[in-house]
Amino acid sequence: MPPILPYSEVTAGMQGTAYTVLDTSGEIRSFPVEILGAMEGGKGSQRMIMARTSGEFIEHVGGVLQGMSGSPIYVGDRLVGALAAGLKDLSPYTFFITPIEDMTPLWSMPDTKNQTSIDTVDIVKEIEERKKADEKRRLREREKAFAKMSQEEREAEWRDMIAALNGEKTEAEGDQPTEKNTEAESEATHDEASSDKADAHTSTAEEKAYFFTRGFNAAGLRYLQDKMPMNGVSLLPLGGSGANTQIHTRYDATLAGGQPVGVALVYGDFSIGATGTVTAVDGKKVVAFGHSFMHKGNVNYFMTDADVIGTIAGQSNGVKIANIGSVIGRVNQDRETGIAGVLGTFPTSVPMQIHVKDNTLGTEETFGAQIAYDEDFLPILSGSVAYAAMSRVSDALGSSTARIRFAIRTNAYDGGLFERRNMYYSAADVGQVAVTELLQAMNLIVTNAEQESDVIDVDVDVELNGERQTALLVSATPDKMTVKPGDTVTFQTKIRPYRKAEETLSIPYRVPKTQPAGTLNLDIRGGGFVPVNPLMLLAQAGLEVPDDEEKFKSTGDRLRELAEQGQNNEIIIAPGAAPAPTSEKEMKKRMKAAAKASARAAKAEPEKRVTLLADSKMKDEKEKFFAPYVIENVIHAMLKVEE
Repeated sequence: MPPILPYSEVTAGMQGTAYTVLDTSGEIRSFPVEILGAMEGGKGSQRMIMARTSGEFIEHVGGVLQGMSGSPIYVGDRLVGALAAGLKDLSPYTFFITPIEDMTPLWSMPDTKNQTSIDTVDIVKEIEERKKADEKRRLREREKAFAKMSQEEREAEWRDMIAALNGEKTEAEGDQPTEKNTEAESEATHDEASSDKADAHTSTAEEKAYFFTRGFNAAGLRYLQDKMPMNGVSLLPLGGSGANTQIHTRYDATLAGGQPVGVALVYGDFSIGATGTVTAVDGKKVVAFGHSFMHKGNVNYFMTDADVIGTIAGQSNGVKIANIGSVIGRVNQDRETGIAGVLGTFPTSVPMQIHVKDNTLGTEETFGAQIAYDEDFLPILSGSVAYAAMSRVSDALGSSTARIRFAIRTNAYDGGLFERRNMYYSAADVGQVAVTELLQAMNLIVTNAEQESDVIDVDVDVELNGERQTALLVSATPDKMTVKPGDTVTFQTKIRPYRKAEETLSIPYRVPKTQPAGTLNLDIRGGGFVPVNPLMLLAQAGLEVPDDEEKFKSTGDRLRELAEQGQNNEIIIAPGAAPAPTSEKEMKKRMKAAAKASARAAKAEPEKRVTLLADSKMKDEKEKFFAPYVIENVIHAMLKVEE
């Protein structure tokens, strides 16, 4: 950490120097800075220093650019602060400096965002232990094999060992490479290929005007821009889609003032973030940018190294563009005066894998990404990544059908694994519809009121068809009209698939053992239809609906309800509501009865509360049948129940 020039000693007319990287050489370049004066807006406001630059070098690049933010500025050998912001639409040679005195306190601010109850592993130590264990295993195997050898074979083995020690070829090898050399060459080739992929990792532009993205096509970017609270930030796609990219982590990375650095929300085949410049380093602690990334306070984001590609001059918004490379640490503060983090420690993140198959195009791909655990963004980002993967594999998501299955490993759900399947059709964009339940499940998990939930990973599998796979229920005829409680009735159910011949399905239904004598009204419906109940009648009438039960439901209960919801391609036979009222008088009578019931429910003690939903025992008395179509309607049937 260099010596600091205090804000109180900064005066107009001081001459200084700024340092930054502007091209692929990685060389830290300098340009002159003249201090124009210190600015302070009063209590609680951010202190700033106004400055300007000039000269052939800075004129060549087009002035102060986005991406230079964080560039350290020195007067003599003392650090003044970080280049932070220019004046939009005005001179690109005049800018503001964030005092370094206001940035270093970020290192000591509270940090509670990287907590997890999952047992963690020291990866470096684990790799070393595995190497030692493998070496011991190979030695034992070699000893066993040696013990079984004949005298002649042992002598040949000894000659090979001596030849290897002398760097000579063994008898068995001849001109062939040794297994060890082959493995080494393979690892070297893999490392080179991985390095190339890492270098090609485009990510995130900097400052508040642009975030760089990688892997998102035009449709994916539109979805992301629409869902994310970007606060006026534009998304700038850089880099090709590329193949599956291995995530690289550097455990021993170093940084220095003036070098590029990245901060990312998502990393992998899809990336979202920003790049800027390091202001100062103190041991493993880093401060950069001189302004906020997303102004989120205590955060849990990826810190990455970065390679500058070059600069693009603009009338008022020039940009320094850089590629994100390897994950090198964790950004834990994102505040008005800059970002701060620690090298060699890493954020809690959620690995996500998405497999997409398009049957119409015959295309198939698997994508992987790591999403930083941020409760505000995790649902949106997981949905955006899944949607982007679909739009990458399929060139059109309109008038299409999607089957989706996703699994979330989390401690917020009994058994640790939440899994959900469904089928969707949309004339507009089936991808946006298909990710809604993933968004819903992730949102339930991260808003867990009982405790902060851990998400171990997310796995998504999507199958797309570029056609309409829907059907209408036409009729449902029971094999008997009069039944007793506990009887099984088979309904011959006719469905009419879209632009196909009618089909008949045999669906059994078991009459509830508790069903009273009289008329049993049944709904035969698609699983996506929610049956009408008295609460809905009240809501439709504009009356206040008591909802005390919802307030006391745990996150596990809510996830269980989502898991048990009917699927759009299910045909469900279940007790339904009474037939629709035939007159306004009957409608008013029902609403009056429902209102009385709701009033009693509101006054009742919680344990004696009247539930207006279907009786819990009755809710399970339904039969499900999976169809290869999205069922788009509901029909009704009646049975006569005898004692």
